[in-house]
Amino acid sequence: MTQSIVGESAHTRQLLQLIRSIAPTAASVLINGESGAGKELVAQAIHDQSDRSGQAFIAVNCGAIPAELMESELFGHKKGAFTGAIADHTGKVAAADGGTLFLDEIGDMPMSMQVKLLRVLQEKMVLPVGSNQSQSVDIRVVAATHRVLEDEIKAGRFRADLYYRLNVVPLQVQPLRSRRDEVPALIRHFAKHFASEDNPSIAFTDGFLEVMQRYDWPGNVRELSNMIHRLSVLYPGQTLHMNHVAPSMLPAGMAELITETPDSDQGSLFDLMMQDDSEAGSDGMAVEPESDVESIVMHAQGFEDFRQRGQSLKGMLSDIEQDLIERALQESDGNVSRCAKLLRMQRTTLIERIKKYNLNMHAA
Repeated sequence: MTQSIVGESAHTRQLLQLIRSIAPTAASVLINGESGAGKELVAQAIHDQSDRSGQAFIAVNCGAIPAELMESELFGHKKGAFTGAIADHTGKVAAADGGTLFLDEIGDMPMSMQVKLLRVLQEKMVLPVGSNQSQSVDIRVVAATHRVLEDEIKAGRFRADLYYRLNVVPLQVQPLRSRRDEVPALIRHFAKHFASEDNPSIAFTDGFLEVMQRYDWPGNVRELSNMIHRLSVLYPGQTLHMNHVAPSMLPAGMAELITETPDSDQGSLFDLMMQDDSEAGSDGMAVEPESDVESIVMHAQGFEDFRQRGQSLKGMLSDIEQDLIERALQESDGNVSRCAKLLRMQRTTLIERIKKYNLNMHAA
């Protein structure tokens, strides 16, 4: 299923307008942007909005093909042209005839192949390996790279004449960290995309969404898509709170943000339960004193009378919390950050509890 470009930022709106303007033309396009930012999606959109949309869109990752195989992959070969060539092979250029050829990571193409590609683009003819007969081709070329090709030209790794042939219309795709306001819309898009009848769409609490917007996403949209896919498989149909997901299922940088972020979605269990005894009960009614009959019934059912022990539920929970924190501090050698991860608590909340119980800690 072809995915659409999602986002309402000024950059994305401008990018979509440029795509609409250049798609009907035959001009070559060079798309610049970091890996995972969505360059192939832009190339696909250019093809889909052009008069070539009914023909093939052929994508080639120039960085993934071994140098010794690239000529055969791009231009094809005849049977017997080399060892292992047991049949004729149609290259990517000929396969894109009438349509669009997308050359991803063009900056990784070897210099020897750049010369041959330039000749094909100039002459609109392709010569398969081992053949004496050239074939005419009608292709629209869209290239993409994460490299700065001007720097590659200065370093002698990229041909200037090929650069000028490709860079008729330059497009820039911004990294996701430069358009953080689009993260929630992308999350909803991918959650719906990876949902199915057996795996309902996942959702996220406001606190979790806020953390994901603050994360830098070094892998860009691809990293975000992969994470939503993973969580959709693990937690189908659930609304995910940031502390409900195992840190190993999140990017390391995001797990650190979660540890350092105050939990805005809900109070801790102790915060919810350790309320003042005079507050209303869970049903909204005031908590009434227990009668003698109720005490007898509770004792007969195996419940101890907390009042005889001189301690309230609040006090008992406080003792349990202090004991757990002390044990976690011992396990982590007093390191607050590691202790917070062990207890799945926010670091700031843990520090407040440590001060409350006068426990020993390290500030790390």
